Amino acid sequence: MDTISLIITALVGFGASASIGFWLIPYLRKLHFGQTILDIGPRWHKNKQGTPTMGGFMFIIASILAGIAGFSYIYIKGEVIASHKIELMYMVTGYLLAIGFGVIGFIDDYIKIVKKQNLGLKASQKSLAQLILTVVYILIINNFDPNTSLYIPFIGTYDIGIFYYPLMVFIIVGAVNAVNLTDGLDGLAGSITFIAASGMMIISAFLSMKEMEIMATALAASCLGFLVWNFYPAKVFMGDTGSMYLGGMVVALSFGLRMPVILLFVGIIYMLETLSVILQVASFKLTGKRIFKMSPIHHHFEMSGYSEKKIVLMFSIVTIIGCAVAILAVVTR
Repeated sequence: MDTISLIITALVGFGASASIGFWLIPYLRKLHFGQTILDIGPRWHKNKQGTPTMGGFMFIIASILAGIAGFSYIYIKGEVIASHKIELMYMVTGYLLAIGFGVIGFIDDYIKIVKKQNLGLKASQKSLAQLILTVVYILIINNFDPNTSLYIPFIGTYDIGIFYYPLMVFIIVGAVNAVNLTDGLDGLAGSITFIAASGMMIISAFLSMKEMEIMATALAASCLGFLVWNFYPAKVFMGDTGSMYLGGMVVALSFGLRMPVILLFVGIIYMLETLSVILQVASFKLTGKRIFKMSPIHHHFEMSGYSEKKIVLMFSIVTIIGCAVAILAVVTR
């Protein structure tokens, strides 16, 4: 791949995301779009009360602009050919999927902040909206690329027939909500997603999937720009608007690579966060005892005395290892 297109994508993504913060953060403060810290979290999080939220618009706008810039360059250079039709479809539908999830997150944030209803959308409303969006996405990509084969890292590719569709719905909805759960500490979701996107960028390059490489680069760079403002102590939070969009982008990239199961590795922290909640709830209901001091698991480490910065570092290292395993799975298949 022409490295110039990646440089353009990365510069636009990082530059736009970081620059938007200079305008967006004061604007969010002016609108009084501050985060409400619920009592269910660690008590010391109360000092974050009022920190502007919905900052996810920074990387949403930036990643879209970066994707357009990178693709425009390869289009002008004549590197987009007829055989790339499917890749472009995955790129466009991927962005639309992420934006759709971002809209659901925005509605949730809006109800919480503007309507002053702390719980936001009802669980049933959010689940229904996510399900409808997911089914529409699957129907669209299946229309262009009818394929029920599933690549399982280190094992092989298998055609699972009709079971492919409910499994994909489970993966998409589950992964998006897993990313949402990960957004609980300053810089955590942004750092993990930056690394996960970088891992998928490397995989895209190995597979010579130009559109996916641009999309992954755009996501990684825009997350890095957002982290300028979101590292501890955070000056802005991404909100559900941002975390749901990130979830949609990560899922879209895995589908664009035709490797949704690869999320088990590149998104290992997302999975562990979700698993910790499931285990905590199941243990408490069955035995009346809790496995963790608090879930998701990042709060357990907080309650155990680890600083937010140390937790973000540990989780980032685990994600790097997961991405390395995913890359190895692709290279050796």
